[in-house]
Amino acid sequence: MAAQCCCRKAPGAEAAPARPPPEPPPALDVASASSAQLFRLRHLQLGLELRPEARELAGCLVLELCARRPAPRALVLDAHPALRLHSAAFRRAPAAAGEPPCAFAFAAPGPGPAPPPPLPAFPEAPGAEPACCPLAFRVDPFTDYGSSLTVTLPPELQAHQPFQVILRYTSTDAPAIWWLDPELTYGSAKPFVFTQGHSVCNRSFFPCFDTPAVKCTYSAVVKVLMSATQSTYVEEEGVYRFHMEHPVPAYLVALVAGDLQPADIGPRSRVWAEPCLLPTATSKLSGAVEQWLSAAERLYGPYLWGRYDIVFLPPSFPIVAMENPCLTFIISSILESDEFLIIDVIHEVAHSWFGNAVTNATWEEMWLSEGLATYAQRRITTETYGAAFTCLETAFRLDALHRQMKLLGEDSPVSKLQVKLEPGVNPSHLMNLFTYEKGYCFVYYLSQLCGDPQRFDSFLRQAYVEKYKFTSVVAQDLLDSFLTFFPELKEQSVDSRAGLEFERWLNATGPPLAEPDLSQGSSLTRPVEALFHLWTAAPLDQAAASASTIDISKWRTFQTALFLDRLLDGSPLPQEVVTSLSKCYSSLLDSMNAEIRIRWLQIVVRNDYYPDLHRVRRFLESQMSRMYTIPLYEDLCTGALKSFALEVFYQTQGRLHPNLRRTIQQILSQGLGPGTEPSVEQGGAGADSEADADAPALLLGDEAPGSAISLRDVNVSA
Repeated sequence: MAAQCCCRKAPGAEAAPARPPPEPPPALDVASASSAQLFRLRHLQLGLELRPEARELAGCLVLELCARRPAPRALVLDAHPALRLHSAAFRRAPAAAGEPPCAFAFAAPGPGPAPPPPLPAFPEAPGAEPACCPLAFRVDPFTDYGSSLTVTLPPELQAHQPFQVILRYTSTDAPAIWWLDPELTYGSAKPFVFTQGHSVCNRSFFPCFDTPAVKCTYSAVVKVLMSATQSTYVEEEGVYRFHMEHPVPAYLVALVAGDLQPADIGPRSRVWAEPCLLPTATSKLSGAVEQWLSAAERLYGPYLWGRYDIVFLPPSFPIVAMENPCLTFIISSILESDEFLIIDVIHEVAHSWFGNAVTNATWEEMWLSEGLATYAQRRITTETYGAAFTCLETAFRLDALHRQMKLLGEDSPVSKLQVKLEPGVNPSHLMNLFTYEKGYCFVYYLSQLCGDPQRFDSFLRQAYVEKYKFTSVVAQDLLDSFLTFFPELKEQSVDSRAGLEFERWLNATGPPLAEPDLSQGSSLTRPVEALFHLWTAAPLDQAAASASTIDISKWRTFQTALFLDRLLDGSPLPQEVVTSLSKCYSSLLDSMNAEIRIRWLQIVVRNDYYPDLHRVRRFLESQMSRMYTIPLYEDLCTGALKSFALEVFYQTQGRLHPNLRRTIQQILSQGLGPGTEPSVEQGGAGADSEADADAPALLLGDEAPGSAISLRDVNVSA
């Protein structure tokens, strides 16, 4: 079983990298219970044992810290009820952060009837201080997505004096840790586990300052244990050691272990995938990732992270992609949709500069990572594939943004770029298309103020990435740097132009104040608009006759998806129109990728078109991903087809991850009487304590399952 951590392998005896100068205290984060402002986190070490049979992670965490002021009474960390702390200890640390004062070690499992293997331990190294001092600790409630862990510190602690806090713990049923039985993988051969920390889930993976305002380097030792009998465990394929040499926030620490095989796709990139998927992943990305990295480097400076590898995860991965440094996580379901795969990977490549190197200091300004990464993604695609393709993809996404706007209303607070995060609200609920597309429109507007995108690229490269790399920033840092870099714009007071004030961009609800000129994509978008007009405005016989002359099989995926999305927005359609659409397109669309098929099937469901329901059933029987199941179940349950949805769910639930079963069960239960909630098999929603609230939100604000806002409109690449 191969294990991968989102970092480089340990460089052996190499010296620890130089530390940056002391930074100011991090920004306050209402989503964190921690006392991060009182300490500087210099490095963290993780010793982990993965126990797939028990669905348990055992860990020993060493935090290397120094206090910002003398005699702090306690260290407060973010934690989670799924995380059980067994002990806490204190030790004075060596002056050089990142140099382990002791070695990771694991106690060997004993024979015969015995408890599960002991926790990872950090035994005393030669020359280390005689002993650790035990520390008192307590765990208190914080929010429904986490707890606070308070560790009492020795009273004589001096300011800026390095010290270590050592925590031993186990984590079970943690929202950050997804354990998959073999049948939930493509190969059905071995269990699989991955972590997903964005936004605030990693506090259930290890105690931490779970805020994007705090960054540190980290190292990890990971050991995989498999059950030999009910009472003994055996090691599988050894111990894996990793080291991340650049500081990252807690949410970017990630791990995956499973039946994974590597294949090189470029001089600094490889893909990891299950053996049955590896040839497809390799053929689709070989040479392309290096092309995208090189384009990004020309625009924004050197790639800082060494390797750029990609791991394809089973369909249970709860989002599309995650930009974990050095090892991007991507859902394998996207492999069949080439254009979506290209965009999703390039978006994660862009995060290497915007989000990973320079990070939003609070979740209230998530647009700083997502809006800038979306802008950079489109600059890369323009350089690589041309302006027309980029404009088509942008038009497709802006259509989705306006769809959300109609559903939410223009006064929705989540449509602000600077969203006020109320205490107790999960920051994942702020992840929506405004973060990406309204943020992109603001960044695009800034680039237009310069008069030349190349000048704006230079600003981002020299005065943003280079200046702020490996730190966390707020919007004012970006805007102040922008006006300093372009003093002529500052003299013109571009930040206070009537109707386009920077402050209004950040704090006004509603659509973007300005949108990009997409005329360079008209050769691709005009045919879509013309065909949509035929089907919705022209007489039906004329529409069918004219449509037969337009071969959409030669269209780009984004063209077809844009056409179908617009038909969806107009649904329900007259029944005779749906019948003609089915005659013209149903068989053709059924042969296309899942991004196309799900859109056609949503049209079928929203229009109660029974002749094509067998295609809906077949699609749901073949899909295990939430992004291809939830939208259909939501649509099925808002109309007359709930009984059909229940029937399909009963037949397919055994192939779905327990979290996904729980979500679909909640959708199906809308409108049912008490005691009639759909049941699930053992191990399903009733037996799984990972609440879906801890997964990245599919719904915005207080929207409930079954609302009109579907995953189709979010489709998040973090």
